[in-house]
Amino acid sequence: MTVIELSENWTVTATAGPAPENVAGHAIPAQVPGSVHLDLHRAGVIDEPFDGANETAQQWIGDVDWTFETTFRWHENGSERRDLVAEGLDTIATVTLNGVEIGRTQNQHRSYRFDIVSALVEGENTLRVAFAAPVPAAHARSEEHDARPHVNHHPYNAVRKMASSFGWDWGIDVAGAGIWKPIRIETWDTARIASVRPLVDVRTGDAGATGILDAHIEIERADGLKQKAVQVDVEIDGQTVTAEIAAGATSAHVHVEVADADLWWPRSHGAQPLYDLAVRLVGLDEWTRRIGFRTVRVDIAPDEHGTPYAVYVNEQLVHIRGANWIPDHAFLTEIDGDRYARRIADATEANMNLLRIWGGGIYESEEFYTICDEQGVLVQQDFLLACAAYAEEEWLADEIEAEARESIARLSAHPSLAIWNGNNENIVGYSDWGWRATLNGKTWGEAYYRRLFPRLLAELDPTRFYSAGSPYSFSSYVSPNLDTHGTTHIWDVWNEKDYTAYADWKPRFVAEFGFQGPPAWTTLTNVVHDSPLEPYGEQMLVHQKAGDGNLKLERGYGPHLPAPATIDDWHWATQLNQAAAVRFGISYFRSLAPYNTGTIVWQLNDDWPVISWAAVDFAERRKPLWYALKAVYEPRFITVQPQEGILAAVLLNDHADAWSGDVAIRRIAFDGTLLAEATVAAEIVARGEATIAIPSELQTPADAAGEVLVIDAPGFGRGVHNFAEVVDQRLEKSPFDVSAEAVDGAVRVTVTARSYVRDVFVLADRGHVDAAVDSGLVTLLPGESHAFLVTGAPAGTDPAAFTAPLVLRHAGDLQA
Repeated sequence: MTVIELSENWTVTATAGPAPENVAGHAIPAQVPGSVHLDLHRAGVIDEPFDGANETAQQWIGDVDWTFETTFRWHENGSERRDLVAEGLDTIATVTLNGVEIGRTQNQHRSYRFDIVSALVEGENTLRVAFAAPVPAAHARSEEHDARPHVNHHPYNAVRKMASSFGWDWGIDVAGAGIWKPIRIETWDTARIASVRPLVDVRTGDAGATGILDAHIEIERADGLKQKAVQVDVEIDGQTVTAEIAAGATSAHVHVEVADADLWWPRSHGAQPLYDLAVRLVGLDEWTRRIGFRTVRVDIAPDEHGTPYAVYVNEQLVHIRGANWIPDHAFLTEIDGDRYARRIADATEANMNLLRIWGGGIYESEEFYTICDEQGVLVQQDFLLACAAYAEEEWLADEIEAEARESIARLSAHPSLAIWNGNNENIVGYSDWGWRATLNGKTWGEAYYRRLFPRLLAELDPTRFYSAGSPYSFSSYVSPNLDTHGTTHIWDVWNEKDYTAYADWKPRFVAEFGFQGPPAWTTLTNVVHDSPLEPYGEQMLVHQKAGDGNLKLERGYGPHLPAPATIDDWHWATQLNQAAAVRFGISYFRSLAPYNTGTIVWQLNDDWPVISWAAVDFAERRKPLWYALKAVYEPRFITVQPQEGILAAVLLNDHADAWSGDVAIRRIAFDGTLLAEATVAAEIVARGEATIAIPSELQTPADAAGEVLVIDAPGFGRGVHNFAEVVDQRLEKSPFDVSAEAVDGAVRVTVTARSYVRDVFVLADRGHVDAAVDSGLVTLLPGESHAFLVTGAPAGTDPAAFTAPLVLRHAGDLQA
């Protein structure tokens, strides 16, 4: 096979629509893979799309037809087949080669292969990809095929384009066009490998684990080899199994068994051994991947409480500590392997073991899945239907089936992929959001969730678990978002309740919940330039996409924190309250184990600089929420919860080893005076939990505003229970001594408490824009010290910069 990569000499031209005079009809240099927004910005035609209020000023881009063009040279090589392979076109396009139309596309989420034998010429060739304006196209298709309900302002449900590119309640509206994945010419003879689905299983017995591989190979034949047999070899773990694909046949199934196989485990349950797999069409083509042997099942068998949702890998229960994942950049081609690695490290370093790929984004990349394979991060991949009703007629159904088939096959090699999910919130939308009456009998997507996707998985990959939606109760006769059944989304808290209302639910598994907070100060002020800077400034609100978002932030901190007097205090208070809200929720949900088997917080990451639910902002700065997640997702974790009218300490031991020891419980005044104490012996089985009733003398404070309950156990992070909210506590504004010194290219900031210190944090970027801190939201008792290590600031940075009042903060400094 000969491959010609078509990544050079591209231009993009506005050919129709409301383009400015300096753009319309002018060929602008373009990068492929890329996006028209990025090309326009590089050419100096538009300002930075994420800055200020540029989103509004640049809406015309989505209303314009764009044509990408390149020239390349080709010389006759005698090959029988000549294909143009486009891995990703965004989205509705007509492709011509030397003026000859060779294909049309209408789906960003699939690849295309076009026969160009009749159009390819000796010497210079001209390739054009003409994209229809996405926003008018979406509206036109919606009207043509009967409009259906959707969130946000554009009918993204009428086109197979990434839904969030049209804007979301955390995302910028940058619906544009582009060749977003590689495009190339492949010339070949005889046959090629079209796809490989390496499906795995494990058989256990006295002799150990046997890894079972069933490799399903699809080939494409050129005319010259249609009536000849071909040989396929499958090599793994030092053995090769050979099969013959008979004349005229296009598929093969090869079964291989690997004795004494090392099993792949999710992180904190074991190692992640990966086996090199090679599939060879002998003398013609080769396909290679790394695979892992493991089994996955999800228990949804009804019980006396309702319906569980319990994930088992290799028949071992995995308590899910996860996060929802959105596209990590609004312009997908800006995400490289290194950025994926850093983002997944944000998950693993926060003790997460699962990422859910949300249905308004993309089928994630090979880089993403490869890193998850290596790091032991389980993945739930949504099919790409989100928060909308979708037509089931042929014009849309054919495309949805094509993309699903391709993605199921492509991702089947990855042991990290555990669960396929049919949609995000579409079933609950039909059931609870009033869609049924609006639709008045029109199709809405049920055929995809209950018939198409299960059928495709049964055909192509029956080894993964499938859920028809999220949330989902696994019954047609139970509300899809009932907390006692299956997976639950809890958004009433953010939208209308105090965060302590998380305790009003008793969920089996929480697949979405979260609370907003702003990004790091530097991330925010790099793009928001209101003067004066305030929560309701014009540009601030451009970077707050949630309905009444900043009002909800105010309502959210009101019962918990003193009202901030300055924009600096508003920023700190809303970040702190975001962390407190999610910490409260996860602490409560985890205390319900084993009844509750997991949480997937919304969300890990951002796709642009924005006030949002993310734990890590777009500029890759970890918000206080991230440090809270790291703490509450510790495998060994202590939380204090009210149970049947008294306080109880719940100890969770998500380790492979049992634990036993003494649990020390103390009630302490803010000045350090020990008011009462008790020691309780406890034993916890592996992957188990224990509940300890707090002794009566420790249950009730004499002075709620000035006392705290502390629980210590060897091997666990400390459990702290505040008897009052910050707004009601007598926290000192200056409760600690601090020193800072340069150490080995970093800065060590040491805080020593004189009285009780609640949630001390270094806003490192306010000391230097490149700085980051290793720990955060630290609570100290009088006499205790903690050293924060600040890295990233250039040599010579004054260590005292990280002890300044707007940098080194704690809950008490919000007091008047």
